[in-house]
Amino acid sequence: MAKSSREQIDKDERKVLAELQKNSNEIIDTIARHCGFSRQKVWRIIKHLESQGLVWGYTAIFDEQKIGMNHYILLIKRTSKPLKEGTVDKIISRRVEDFLKELGGTIESSALVHGDYDWAVTFIAKDIKQAKKHANLLIELHPGEIEKISILQTLMFIKKQYILNPERKKLTDFL
Repeated sequence: MAKSSREQIDKDERKVLAELQKNSNEIIDTIARHCGFSRQKVWRIIKHLESQGLVWGYTAIFDEQKIGMNHYILLIKRTSKPLKEGTVDKIISRRVEDFLKELGGTIESSALVHGDYDWAVTFIAKDIKQAKKHANLLIELHPGEIEKISILQTLMFIKKQYILNPERKKLTDFL
């Protein structure tokens, strides 16, 4: 039996990735059926994707408000001054995440971005007061390095992490 071409392997991996994005908690047999592959092939593809770092985690999606929390987006613009030595190490060490956890919040994602802002952080916190404490903490940890911070509160997700919100029809309540 001839080996699959790189193009076919990539296509098969994309199929499995698409199924994992829909529901990473699905059993391998179901993913295999949706892809038209054997269970063993899907298992091998998933293990390969994980070993290559293409898949680096699995998570549950939940409604923050149902657990008494709110979702926020924090946009950070740094000053034009060069970053101080150690700033990147602070970011990588996730020290800020530990401080937010002490306040009762959790960082969902943190990303270097291109555009009007330089960094975007999504997180959950009890309320806007706690979210502002988080923003102020960032300013304290990076004195002279942050020019501007904007906090946005997410009112409702229509789609989150590739998954449609089952309660998305409630959007009419907001509009």
